Amino acid sequence: MLSEKIKTLRTSHGINQIELAKNIGVTKQCVSNWENDNIQPSIDMLVKLALFFNVSTDYLLGLETERKLSVQGLTEQQIAHISMLVDDLKA
Repeated sequence: MLSEKIKTLRTSHGINQIELAKNIGVTKQCVSNWENDNIQPSIDMLVKLALFFNVSTDYLLGLETERKLSVQGLTEQQIAHISMLVDDLKA
């Protein structure tokens, strides 16, 4: 459910509703309404949320279950290091 994804992503990033609202250009009440499933974000806001949280819109909408991590702009050595960190966290 979109409302749950937004709240989970927000809390996992350690930010409150006010901080999220400020970062994407909406009010705290707007974020609260999204998280309480009172209203749905517009397409523009859905894209802003995806960019802010570094996830796909499909992930937010529940069409994609896996999160992807962009390694664009990183060196092969940096990518290898991240891969090792991920493997360590899975263990």
